Amino acid sequence: MSDTMPATVSFGHEDVAPAEKTARVGGVFTSVAASYDLMNDAMSGGMHRVWKDRFVRRVKPRGGEQILDMAGGTGDIAFRMAESGAAITVADINPAMLDVGIERAAKRGIDGLVWTEANAETLTFPDRFFDAYTIAFGIRNVTDIPAALREAHRVLRRGGRFFCLEFSTTQWPGFKDIYALYSRRVVPQLGQLLARDADSYRYLIESIERFPDMPTFEAMIRDAGFINTRVEPLLGGLVAIHSGWKI
Repeated sequence: MSDTMPATVSFGHEDVAPAEKTARVGGVFTSVAASYDLMNDAMSGGMHRVWKDRFVRRVKPRGGEQILDMAGGTGDIAFRMAESGAAITVADINPAMLDVGIERAAKRGIDGLVWTEANAETLTFPDRFFDAYTIAFGIRNVTDIPAALREAHRVLRRGGRFFCLEFSTTQWPGFKDIYALYSRRVVPQLGQLLARDADSYRYLIESIERFPDMPTFEAMIRDAGFINTRVEPLLGGLVAIHSGWKI
């Protein structure tokens, strides 16, 4: 973690020590790994599949490229990019999530992916190694987000591209209130019903509510060294595709 890390960071609506957040987020994803994709369907009405398809179209993976898919444990983004012929490394801090992805890849007959346990804040890959860096619904769970963004910039080659798909705050009146009611009351109940774990899904919703808004997060991406940053809101900003380039 960086020297500028604050004494406390957000874990949902709580403020906790950075090390405690890292451990507790690990516990959340170990708990939900087996049911993660089922819950994504339930939470989004299946829309997460549409968002991920759109995200990968924006990335435009190409044969021969080296791409790092960070926090990609269950393989959803990597599987979509694999048919491009790019060399894809799937990295995740949580081994339980990686185990789910490896099992899913075997069932689908998708080989050639590299799976590695890694912390987004302290990557062990060399400088200027990847052509693209992707992270989908993972950055808000990172303890030191600025450090992770700096690491993304470091491991990208000149001309490399950064793409992040993440929940944000919808600006649509009415829908914003409906979604807030749904997420706070219904999602934890779905978590209890489908995963027998209401608390983990309550945290996931709270982590969305505490995540920086679109302009603030775009500024964080620029501060990490990226240029030509762009934000593409989906559903009024409920979800956003953030991108930037390294020169």
